Amino acid sequence: MAEKIRVGIVGASPDRGWAARAHVPALRALPDYELTAVGTSRAESAAEAARRFGAAHAFTDARELAEHPEVDLVTITVKVPAHAELVRAALDAGKHVYCEWPLARTTGEAELLAKAAREAGVHHAIGLQTRFAPAIAHARELVADGHLGRITSATVFTARGKGSGAEIPAWAAYTFDRANGAGLLEVIGGHTLDALEFLLGDIAEISAGLSVQHPRYTVAETGRAVAVTSPDHVLLTASLRRGAVVSAHLHEAEAGDPRTRIEIAGTAGTLALYSTGAEKPEDVQLPIGELRLREARGGSWREVPLPDRFQPDPRVPVVAAGNVSRLYTRLAEDIRTGTRHVPDFAEGARLHRLLDAVRESAETGTRQRFAG
Repeated sequence: MAEKIRVGIVGASPDRGWAARAHVPALRALPDYELTAVGTSRAESAAEAARRFGAAHAFTDARELAEHPEVDLVTITVKVPAHAELVRAALDAGKHVYCEWPLARTTGEAELLAKAAREAGVHHAIGLQTRFAPAIAHARELVADGHLGRITSATVFTARGKGSGAEIPAWAAYTFDRANGAGLLEVIGGHTLDALEFLLGDIAEISAGLSVQHPRYTVAETGRAVAVTSPDHVLLTASLRRGAVVSAHLHEAEAGDPRTRIEIAGTAGTLALYSTGAEKPEDVQLPIGELRLREARGGSWREVPLPDRFQPDPRVPVVAAGNVSRLYTRLAEDIRTGTRHVPDFAEGARLHRLLDAVRESAETGTRQRFAG
């Protein structure tokens, strides 16, 4: 391998998208990486992305990108239904892979990808970057150290403005179709459940209610009507293996400012992780935005400062790139040393199975046991 880990991004649109907002700024800031290739569906956009992002190679064929000798790591940042085919192309080329969450459209696809990645013997990372948020990492340490005593409960509320009007942008229309596996439950729900288990341990049982409160939208650019089949409200209650209970409400179409709050209660105190304001409303979402900590002991709340080791990296000035850059940093360590510290495809497949338990509970009205 070259001195730097050479990255090719599939889905590196020059105009908009998660690659431009997060992955490119993260890679530019980190000394372990070099962005050498970009891929989009059109030759013109691929060439413009290469020019704008400083990549030497532009592709419209993801397999050609993956097979290029100057690509060590393939990053997949396209719509979820295309993940399986593109991840397989990278694995077939023997390259390391970083795929955005959700790993695949279905659990069956995710499990096949996890098996293929294991057999390929490469490093594989799933984009569950909420684990790398500084406030999440510090809260996990505080919980593990017994700072809150025995954990008794966790309460989650998150709301975002997507779908708050009668019209939606064309790029978002596919997320309202449940069959595409890219709605509120899969994206924000997956990140939230992963963060809760990262903080407090595995879920043992779960009950869920899924609801569509806004059944129809119009695509702003075309006037096309969109029938909504993906839930825009997710309500959960769960029990953890360690005994604590959890409740969560996640919803779309919030008329006010988007926001997230996670409260963890223990016998010795309560810890709250809460979102702060951002220049872009979407940057307040749990996997993206800056979280802060407060604790209550004896009735009053106070701010909990982050230790120096959890302070944001000044080389990464873009909020959306912060957690992604920290995941990339750990992935570089894994690739260099052979360790495996980042969430991988096996963990992604497990999270898909947990979401299946949520759906089964909502469809049958029964509480589901989850063995992993």
